[in-house]
Amino acid sequence: MARTAIFKDALYMEHDPGYSHVESPDRLRVIYEELEQREDTRDFLFPNADPASRDILLMNHSENLVARIEQTAGRTFDALDPDTSTSPLSYDAACLAAGAAVEGVKLLSAGEVDNCFALVRPPGHHAEYDRAMGFCLFNNVAIAARYALEHEQLERVLIMDWDLHHGNGTQHSFYDTDQVLYFSTHQYPYYPGSGAASEIGTGKGQGYTVNVPLSGGQGDMAFARIFNELLAPITRQYKPQMILVSAGFDTYQGDPLGGMNVTPAGFAYMARVLKELAEEVCDGRLLLTLEGGYSLTGLRDGTMAVLDELNDSGYLSEEDLSRFRNSSDSLPLLNSAQTIAKNFWKL
Repeated sequence: MARTAIFKDALYMEHDPGYSHVESPDRLRVIYEELEQREDTRDFLFPNADPASRDILLMNHSENLVARIEQTAGRTFDALDPDTSTSPLSYDAACLAAGAAVEGVKLLSAGEVDNCFALVRPPGHHAEYDRAMGFCLFNNVAIAARYALEHEQLERVLIMDWDLHHGNGTQHSFYDTDQVLYFSTHQYPYYPGSGAASEIGTGKGQGYTVNVPLSGGQGDMAFARIFNELLAPITRQYKPQMILVSAGFDTYQGDPLGGMNVTPAGFAYMARVLKELAEEVCDGRLLLTLEGGYSLTGLRDGTMAVLDELNDSGYLSEEDLSRFRNSSDSLPLLNSAQTIAKNFWKL
């Protein structure tokens, strides 16, 4: 049984963007309630985390952004952009969300856990250096990567982003470096509009941004092919010392903001591939951070399927695994991404 750490805290549900907003506290409430009802919860570890300090936030964000979000503390409502608003405890929740991702990096680096899932909000991958956007205040996964590089002395980190929306903030954070390889699958063109296959990085970072833009309608087998035929070989060549994941569940079939057809089994397979790659190249060091997902059913069931894979409970049967590993669904968009990636990687 793997030592899987889960970061959860009631404070995350105190971030309330407002009445009828899709990024609501209920997103975590359904997951936390499911965890409380499961008999195998004792198989997980539930470590505490400290809020990210100002210095840690500034590793990835500007003084202006940190100060702007801090100004929202205690205010009933504050709009940061048309989609992104805050409530009195949003700043505290955002600092703790970033802190949980950092604590996960610390625990993995020290060998105290095998893998982690930070079940936090607000999400983060749209947050830019100087701008909160797309429901995101601070970029949790980018801050975690910065911490791994600067405080744990890692030299290579992989960030896999399977959210429906492209992680513009994360991509921009590491676009010119080879110390972080950013790999994203996302619906395109769709919010925020970035993530074309031609976006490959610049300078030392050229080839270390890999985008797989998808038209919509893709399901489990399409994602299995992307993971099997593009992500896995690139990861084996890059040999990251830690794998971070922006785990969004808005690719779930029926998500109100999405147009994909992934099922819980598909999320489980993505987690299985990443776990096996982490065990192969970086001593199992794997940290997932929650991003989007707006079907409460899909969010809950997808998260539980991933947790079953992380702690070796085995959501997928051998028949499921054989089906996913031998996926041959036609996917021209994968072929296009592979053609670009072949300029930098052996595929």
